Amino acid sequence: MSSRPSSRPETDSAQSACNKKALDLLARREHSRVELEHKLLARSFEPAVVEDVLDALEHSGALASDRFLESFVRARAARGQGPARIRRELREHGIEPAASAELLDSGEFDWNALASAARAKRFGAAGPKDHKDRARQGRFLEYRGFEMSQIRRALDIRDDSD
Repeated sequence: MSSRPSSRPETDSAQSACNKKALDLLARREHSRVELEHKLLARSFEPAVVEDVLDALEHSGALASDRFLESFVRARAARGQGPARIRRELREHGIEPAASAELLDSGEFDWNALASAARAKRFGAAGPKDHKDRARQGRFLEYRGFEMSQIRRALDIRDDSD
């Protein structure tokens, strides 16, 4: 009678490999749970193994949605992206709108100043010279994810230094 080897060592090995890969990805930058799950599943790890690893990483604090959220918002704002675009991208990363709204609406970011800076970086310090130019710059800021009130303020900025 031959005894069949347990599949537990294989599971432990798969879980260890999955954990190692997850930590490698987290060492490069913060990830949301959904994003990390997609990456691990794309690397052919079993869904049950991925769930166990993600639960353990969240429990240990290596995977934290709050840390990901803050890091993501700061990076996108530094690139000149507005709150609407950042909200949309966060939803794609599996972050609940309520969680993102708290940080985006906290007053920590001056979206009007960021819209003005993005406009100036792309089009120069001088404001739009005509209606066509104003519309083009407005579309650019809208694409970047700024809200209409922020776009209006960015387009109405005049150089008051004489």
